[in-house]
Amino acid sequence: MDPSLRQFATDVIRAEASAVQGLTDTIGESFERAVRLILDCPGAVLTSGIGKAGHVARKLSASFSSTGTPSHFLNPAEALHGDLGSVRRGDVVVILSSSGESDEILRMLSVIKKLGDPVIAITSGRGNALGRFSDVVLELGKIEEACPLGLAPSASTPAMMALGDALFLSVMRGRRFTADDFALYHPAGQLGRKLIKVREAMGFRRGENLPVASDRLTVGQVLHEVSAIKRRSGAVILVDEQGRVTGIFSDGDLRRLITDDDGSALRRPVRDVMTPSPKRIHGDRLASEAIALMRPLRIDELPVVDDDDRPIGLIDIQDLVVLRMLDVEG
Repeated sequence: MDPSLRQFATDVIRAEASAVQGLTDTIGESFERAVRLILDCPGAVLTSGIGKAGHVARKLSASFSSTGTPSHFLNPAEALHGDLGSVRRGDVVVILSSSGESDEILRMLSVIKKLGDPVIAITSGRGNALGRFSDVVLELGKIEEACPLGLAPSASTPAMMALGDALFLSVMRGRRFTADDFALYHPAGQLGRKLIKVREAMGFRRGENLPVASDRLTVGQVLHEVSAIKRRSGAVILVDEQGRVTGIFSDGDLRRLITDDDGSALRRPVRDVMTPSPKRIHGDRLASEAIALMRPLRIDELPVVDDDDRPIGLIDIQDLVVLRMLDVEG
């Protein structure tokens, strides 16, 4: 590669990093007001921008929505042709524009002001048209674009992105948004799968189809106890008189028992042939932790217990396969 090209690429990255770093001085009272406006908003947060700023605005809206704040993107050009009907009283509108002078932005802004909804501007300064007519201004400051022509939005867009991220994450923190909430909004994909709880993933549940029996029974009696369950599991959980887990009896245990059967296998006490004190997991643990337990031991079933060590379910390896959990780190 041409050394001058390498230097140019390095300078671009440094320019963009400098633009983002310069934002730390802008976090103050206006930023706190913006966060409070959104936290107190009874409606939705609409984000808007044109061109590259519009792409950043779309991302900001998606980030709000995925972290507990209802939001959607409003295209300024389409807004002037009917989409302003999506704006309702009680909404908050966040408008992104570096120059603050785009015609589509200002024409849309004039209608939004008539509706009376508060406007938060992410723009270069308070002196431009967008800044003058907004309720709260989050200033980017004067940013020199990394583009050698000084025209293509470059350093200004990562600065907008960073300030938008600071805004939605601050709102998320203000809502006390938890990992459980995150999992609710992200049921699919790697992020969501990482946060699935065992009680959500397990396919066998107490009161429905859980294969559980007393450890005081014989093997034959245990098999009879669970024979009515429609979905068959590969193991039965054994419990004591207090209902606490004492063992597990699997298909593999049964096969080994009857290999050299002299006719007495089904009459043997199950506690004599069960796997005592089996590995188990609490229902509130992550499903990825269940995988971390099962894989090294090469077991296919894991009892799921409550705080008193009583079974509430059974998680089968097939439950995890269906949820595509096998590629999720424990």
